Amino acid sequence: MKKDRILVGTGKGLLEWRLEDERWSMYGVHFQGQPVTVVYEDPYTGYWWAGVAHRHWGQKLHYSVNKGVNWVEIAVPKFPDDAQLTNGKRAVLKKIWAIQSAGEGQAGAMWVGTEPAAMFFCASAGAPFSLVEGLWNYPGRLDPTQWFGAGRDLPFLHSIVVNPLDSNHVYVAVSCAGIFETRDGGESWEPRNKGLIAAYLPNPQAEVGHDPHLLLACASQPEVMWQQNHCGIFRTTDGGKNWANVTDPQGIADYGFALAVDQVNTERAWVIPAVSDEERVAAGLALSVCRTDDGGKSWQALRNGLPQSYCFDIVFRHGLAHSAKQLAFGTTTGNIFYSSDLGENWQCLTNYAARVESMCFGTSLR
Repeated sequence: MKKDRILVGTGKGLLEWRLEDERWSMYGVHFQGQPVTVVYEDPYTGYWWAGVAHRHWGQKLHYSVNKGVNWVEIAVPKFPDDAQLTNGKRAVLKKIWAIQSAGEGQAGAMWVGTEPAAMFFCASAGAPFSLVEGLWNYPGRLDPTQWFGAGRDLPFLHSIVVNPLDSNHVYVAVSCAGIFETRDGGESWEPRNKGLIAAYLPNPQAEVGHDPHLLLACASQPEVMWQQNHCGIFRTTDGGKNWANVTDPQGIADYGFALAVDQVNTERAWVIPAVSDEERVAAGLALSVCRTDDGGKSWQALRNGLPQSYCFDIVFRHGLAHSAKQLAFGTTTGNIFYSSDLGENWQCLTNYAARVESMCFGTSLR
């Protein structure tokens, strides 16, 4: 099914775009004026989810059963009273970073990733959230040399990947800590960082302490995963047991945050490069999307329709969305672009949005 909605979480609300007569047009704004930091459509229920970071009241969480006609606010995840941070302070929810369906075997159930870095589970929309204690109590979580903030005061869990063939098989990505895997629904966890590079650590090959910017898997073969790391682009074909560096040594496909992975073709992925951690601007001050069709052996910079001079835009980790041949992304300066042909050509949907935090494709009412 071709996705006919684009949901864009921005610093000033959730923008909804609709595809009608092969043309995209702005339909409306949800949560106008509020920072919407995460948006998600549950593929099993069709529900829309939105995390709203209210400037006064803090983090809020909403879902809609009717594609945004009405929204229901629910209680956000809450840490137990005895949950402590590395500094001994009590853990309090600061931000929701990731929302992910728990899988076909648990339709309606959800995983949520937070800052401080933790994962919560709820059995259905509106049900209470419970802390995944197996990850929270992971040995080393309280070691500040293993779990620590990356551009934030605290480590945060921003990516959740559920194996579509086994809903108990889940991966998470934590900045900074790395990739962790569970095969028993969160009871026990193992690090999966072999082959990654953490150039900022005394031991760049440390087992824990990495800074993945985003983790995604190919739905048709979930053992194939990609991440754009603090130190480059990495790919695994064995479920994270070994990672290979597929950074382009001859081009600009290297540092960045945004990543998309083809859900059928295990060899295809997209990144949107930036200069570096120190210079967070478009590579060469020219906006481009880099695609590989051979598992990272080579990369092509796709530029048609994108600004190519004095462009300072970058794209945050959840600011690039993909569905079949469709791609869409939003930038830190509020520009939104769309492609219907795997990124070969781009059209600008608007130059006037607020900073884009999150984006996903959606569907109309079933």
